Amino acid sequence: MELTFLPGRKTEARRSYKHFSFSSGIEQPSSGTEQKLEFFYIGKKASNIDSLIKTFESGYAAENISHARAMIRRMLHSKSGFLPDVIILEVKQDTDFRDLQQFLATDTLLAGVPVIAEVSELPKESFKRVKECAFIDEILMLKDQSKSALIRKIGFLKKVKQQFLHEKSFSLEMSLHDHKSRPTYIKRSFDILVSSSLLLLSSPVLLLVMAAIRIESKGPIFYISKRAGRGYRIFNFFKFRTMEVDADKKVESMSHLNQYDAVTEGPVFFKVDNDPRITKVGNFLRKTSLDELPQLLNVLKGDMSLVGNRPLPLYEAASLTTDQWAKRFMAPAGITGLWQIKKRGKKDMSVAERITLDIDYADRYGFFYDLWIMANTPSALIQSSNA
Repeated sequence: MELTFLPGRKTEARRSYKHFSFSSGIEQPSSGTEQKLEFFYIGKKASNIDSLIKTFESGYAAENISHARAMIRRMLHSKSGFLPDVIILEVKQDTDFRDLQQFLATDTLLAGVPVIAEVSELPKESFKRVKECAFIDEILMLKDQSKSALIRKIGFLKKVKQQFLHEKSFSLEMSLHDHKSRPTYIKRSFDILVSSSLLLLSSPVLLLVMAAIRIESKGPIFYISKRAGRGYRIFNFFKFRTMEVDADKKVESMSHLNQYDAVTEGPVFFKVDNDPRITKVGNFLRKTSLDELPQLLNVLKGDMSLVGNRPLPLYEAASLTTDQWAKRFMAPAGITGLWQIKKRGKKDMSVAERITLDIDYADRYGFFYDLWIMANTPSALIQSSNA
């Protein structure tokens, strides 16, 4: 391993920037499709830097945000025009994100670089502060990440973030010319009007369901999980709890019951027909789709739309790493969509078919298309399966 120290200003007494590159006398085989990634780490934790050196082809490290800003600015304007594939920020109790956030917002190229918060030295009670930072795309502990998982996650975040920026740029260009962005505002206004009205009208039903869940089993009334929506934006997803407590911990032991194709690589979805973890009240809620009612709160908040692609659990979203699959995240997340009206409750599903429907919606979605999907949703609400 070759370690090169990059010079800072003459007034700096210590070396602020470090460049790491891995070289070997043995030529490594290449598949022709592999992409060499470079990291930029901000922090002082040596074990994290050592881990990144083993994972990446090369990268840079700066001791703090101030040094990182100067370094990245210098490299962006150099002849090589260096742009990191990921920025990993070591977050501690006293870390101030504002300087980094403002700096990244000043350059359109940097706006497409994923930012990961490394929180191994941050108390759990302080995680909320990091989660509320919109410019941070992922929160993790490097010690818990395998090489393949980290590379896959960064590749996915990079593709989705760049595609989302491209979409925003295209939407702005179109709005300047012919107001084609107007249906977006119509869709959002419609979402607010309908979701607030439905919440008000269904309030007696909501109270009855809450009472039934509480009477049948101990545990929370609502199931709240992290989901990935449009542009891989992560948010808290609300449903009525239909399973026994800690049901998520049993997923691996039930993999042989998965309703989708069994795959070891690529996209992964998990759904079980007549899932044994489902409670009696939960079984009724699922068959009538009443468990979905709390998602109207997500719509009201703007996390989701009434119509869109289903927001995915993070372990499913992280498996959609190719350009082809990532396209499904360009559409809004929604309560109902093409998958619900065409394939919900059916056993002859494949992963490719599920994602193809999501991509089809991402290519075609619009206000009137949404109305057509909503008109066809009632027949899919009552289903014979509780999957």
